Amino acid sequence: MKVEHKLNGLNELDEFHLKEYESSAIYKENMKKYHHQNIEKQEFATGDLVLLFNSRLRLFLGKLKSNWMGTFHIILVFPHGSVELENKEGAKFTVNGQRNKIYLGHAENVHYGDEAYHLDEF
Repeated sequence: MKVEHKLNGLNELDEFHLKEYESSAIYKENMKKYHHQNIEKQEFATGDLVLLFNSRLRLFLGKLKSNWMGTFHIILVFPHGSVELENKEGAKFTVNGQRNKIYLGHAENVHYGDEAYHLDEF
């Protein structure tokens, strides 16, 4: 009798785990749908000025250092989401469009210098 009781308890525990796993999978799917609904689709056009996200900037350079490099000119927009960029020296390279954001300044205000401002200078 005790063996049957233990087996029933194990079966109930397995059913509980299965229900929780299914519930977790449903929750993850709903969160994925919510996330994808709230993503803004970026539309780039040839000639736009963009900033490029530098994902390799992780070497304790300080909290106030920007992860965005740029500005770059968009030369070509591919249908699958990648874009061809050109830097100030004229070098062209292709990157994923999700790593870019539109530069909101004016083209005449673009400074191509490697200017760095440190807090101890002020």
